[in-house]
Amino acid sequence: MKVLKIVSGVAAIIFLVSFSVLAADFDWTQDFNIRAEADSSGFKAKLSTRFHFEDARINVVLNSVDKPADAYIILRLGEMSNKPPEYVIKEYKARKGKGWGALAKSLGIKPGSKEFHALKRGQDLYGDGPGKAKGKGKGKKRE
Repeated sequence: MKVLKIVSGVAAIIFLVSFSVLAADFDWTQDFNIRAEADSSGFKAKLSTRFHFEDARINVVLNSVDKPADAYIILRLGEMSNKPPEYVIKEYKARKGKGWGALAKSLGIKPGSKEFHALKRGQDLYGDGPGKAKGKGKGKKRE
């Protein structure tokens, strides 16, 4: 009985450590969502400026997701894969619940790539996140 308690205690510790490592990925999204929701018009303007899309396209992305951070991640993945946001949204909806890594892989982005790891660590919209890796097409206007 004592061995069983020790084994279950070790299993619980392993689970908690594994969970905290997984939770660290994209943990920046909570603060990001709070900031974006506090100033939705400013957030839309930042997205439009950052990704070089007109307001109508930004609204399509925002209306397709539940949280502002999801919209940002979709736009970043589109930038990294050189795919239009509408295509990324389609893939996002088809893979909902499978994680950002599965979506990235479907777009041809290696989940282990430097760019994807930078995105997992943070964002570059507010200038205070560590996710400053620039994707393909940065600075190029897409139609």
